[in-house]
Amino acid sequence: MYKKFYEFGLSDSVLSSLSDMGFEEPTPIQKITIPLILNGQDIVGQAQTGTGKTAAFGIPIIEKGKRSKVPYAIVIVPTRELAVQVAQELNKIGQKKGILSVPIYGGQSIERQFLSLKKGVDIVVGTPGRVLDHIRRKTLILREIKITVLDEADEMLNMGFIEDIKKILKEITEQRQTLLFSATMPQEIRNIAMKYMNHPENVYVNASDMVVAKIKQVFYEVREEDKMKALTRLLDVEDPSLTLIFCHTKREVDDISGKLQQMGYYAGAIHGDFTQSHRDEVMGKFRKGEIDILVATDVAARGLDIPDVSHVINYSIPQDPDGYIHRIGRTGRAGKSGIALTFITPREYRQLRLIEQTAKTKIKKAQLPTKDEVKKARADEVIADLGQEISKGKHSKYISLVGELSDKYSSQDIAAAALSIMFGDMADDIEDLGEKHQGTRSGFVRLFMTIGRKDKIKVVDIVRSISAEAGIPANKIGNIALFDTFSFVEVPSDLADRVVSAINNVMLHGRKVKVQHAREKR
Repeated sequence: MYKKFYEFGLSDSVLSSLSDMGFEEPTPIQKITIPLILNGQDIVGQAQTGTGKTAAFGIPIIEKGKRSKVPYAIVIVPTRELAVQVAQELNKIGQKKGILSVPIYGGQSIERQFLSLKKGVDIVVGTPGRVLDHIRRKTLILREIKITVLDEADEMLNMGFIEDIKKILKEITEQRQTLLFSATMPQEIRNIAMKYMNHPENVYVNASDMVVAKIKQVFYEVREEDKMKALTRLLDVEDPSLTLIFCHTKREVDDISGKLQQMGYYAGAIHGDFTQSHRDEVMGKFRKGEIDILVATDVAARGLDIPDVSHVINYSIPQDPDGYIHRIGRTGRAGKSGIALTFITPREYRQLRLIEQTAKTKIKKAQLPTKDEVKKARADEVIADLGQEISKGKHSKYISLVGELSDKYSSQDIAAAALSIMFGDMADDIEDLGEKHQGTRSGFVRLFMTIGRKDKIKVVDIVRSISAEAGIPANKIGNIALFDTFSFVEVPSDLADRVVSAINNVMLHGRKVKVQHAREKR
């Protein structure tokens, strides 16, 4: 098995480019696919973002190419963002060899793309619709295409592009070399491989084996209404360099990014409803560090490759295990370590266990930072800011004023008062996270149960017991607070008596449990 890039027999120009990019040794998929592609073999590769697959096909394509007026290779991708990123990586690999790659996609001026194609390009990276558009206009010449890549084929299937792909493939000579990459292999993708490829070699790389090893993974059990407070605590204490926050819905993305901005965090958002120019602008700011938090949906973040993301936060737990691997693969890039944090509500433990089983990993439970830890983190930030300000020397104009105040007050009082004016009480806005009971929600009553943590009871056990014994859907049960020897459970007021009657004196974890209405704090 190849251990170094020079063992592939690559040219000095390509090796020099890889060295400039910081590539040291090939990833598993690169070790397998590069020799096969160099030998002209068709490839069906099952691999996800984060495995190094762009370089896996990009390196041999660049190596085999020669500068020309018409493209010798075409890469079809599902999204605009991926088109830009793949073209950028191919240009880096091909820089020393003079191989030029150009992205073409909807949302960008087709006339500008036409001018780029007319000047002469070697590799076209495009979305299916815009590629077909250029083919119909005869502004994209495919007669010299020798290598075709279908990247993230399953995503193109999900987005309804399969018929477009078939039309494109019919426009390219059958003597081409075809490379297909897909995270999953539904039957429709297998059909394309059988019909349009020449005895392809099947390559499989388990992304979870690669991703999980270098990423610290933890989860926090958080009530839905406490997630925003938990998020800001983590951002304050972890102080990540670049953070990617994943949500299920566009509305959730807008809500979270808006709240973060209002609270003074440098946050941006991307999802499918934004224009391409807006998405490009936000991504540019994120890469440059002008914003250090990006809130996104899974679809909008598909294919993003940002080397310096230190933290991925799953604000909403991924809906499937593959989605978890895709998300956390956005950190830990280029051999660096990364951190993946996941919020789960008490009823999402089953989904968490499914993710662990499928990804063959263990996601450890962690405790959210306390108020004192947040306060210390903020204090440390103030000290660092003050140190920078003193080193700049801009404070000197206030020294005479400090001298006047020193006649009446101590230097410590003066400094503390100035900090108070600037920052206020650093603990004032650190909200409670339900660590203690904060009052029962309207329409619910609180029940007291004589079982707790010391009885090895879990929230999911209480939910399951109430649901089964009282015949109440799990989503009707409110907040549950576990203590060492007892628990509090919120249930709808009109169902409380039914729960007490059904659960009182029931055996749970080998103990007979007593249930009664709890006294509310006045």
